[in-house]
Amino acid sequence: MTPLRLPHPVRSSAAVAASVALAAVLLAAAGPGAPAATAAPAATTRTVAADGSGQYRTVQSAVNASAAGDTISIARGTYREVVNVPAALSGLTIKGATGNAEDVVITYDNAAGTRKPDGSTYGTAGSATATFSANNLTVTGVTVQNTWLRAEHPEITDTQAVAVNAQGDRQLFRNDRFIAHQDTVLNWAPSATGQYRQYFRNSFISGDVDFIFGNATVVYDRVNITLRDRGAAAGGNNGYLAAPNTNAAKKYGMLITGSTIGSPAAANTFSLGRPWHPTADAVGQLVIRDTSLPAAVRVAAPWTDFGSFPWRSARFSEYANTGPGAAVNANRPQLSAAQAAEYTATAYLAGTDGWNPVN
Repeated sequence: MTPLRLPHPVRSSAAVAASVALAAVLLAAAGPGAPAATAAPAATTRTVAADGSGQYRTVQSAVNASAAGDTISIARGTYREVVNVPAALSGLTIKGATGNAEDVVITYDNAAGTRKPDGSTYGTAGSATATFSANNLTVTGVTVQNTWLRAEHPEITDTQAVAVNAQGDRQLFRNDRFIAHQDTVLNWAPSATGQYRQYFRNSFISGDVDFIFGNATVVYDRVNITLRDRGAAAGGNNGYLAAPNTNAAKKYGMLITGSTIGSPAAANTFSLGRPWHPTADAVGQLVIRDTSLPAAVRVAAPWTDFGSFPWRSARFSEYANTGPGAAVNANRPQLSAAQAAEYTATAYLAGTDGWNPVN
């Protein structure tokens, strides 16, 4: 079909001259050889629904089709799959369509010792239900869980079973739920001295052994944390909240601030943390401040050694904590008010570019 051509409007010679003059001014301002302006490609929103009502039935298929800066909106439902967001998808947003993380559940059940089809095992990082490697990532309104259970697999001794492997910079997790047992959230810096910052806010996290761990710089701000009960009696050992392996060259490792930690476990059965020491230059750094601690926390000595590496060689501190699990004694190093001013969410995340997702 021949396209319909509309006649150009008739303009006066004065109007034409004015247009030419304006064009000359704009060209001069741009400078010689200036390239023509081009619009950035528009970001795309891709919809996922398990019932087939979206563009994709699985989260991973939407990830595979996405470009940097896109948004993936996931409808209410349960998605049994492993999700991997590669580093190339900078600026990706993954969000639950309802805004309620309980409505959108991504779930799987690999452990570090689970066998792959080729006979090898997944390892700790490879066991993750979701791996997020992209910088400038936002994940909001979703649940990610690893449902692997020790009791169902007595033949497996490597019982780490990660829900989320976060290994990018400027990653934001907001209004989410992350649920597992051992090693729930891995905060990872692929280069131990590199800048990898992650911010978890207004979210829920549960686990039992080292379930917040890694060497990235991470802030847990206004989160609800549950220490899961493994059945130990009062004074026994139910587990450990955190296991940082921050590189010694980094001032900032992990911060838990303004949060609530709860537990159904018996009194004095949980440690706040132990220093993971896989390399000689790993000297874990963790501050827990302005946070409510349950009776399940060991009041007399909440920090413990990791193998032969003593917790006193790590960088563990508290500040202004409350609740039945809080105390001040010789085994609970406290920040001074002046030191506390340096260990805030804003300070941890600022890095070299002033990133501030806190406000």
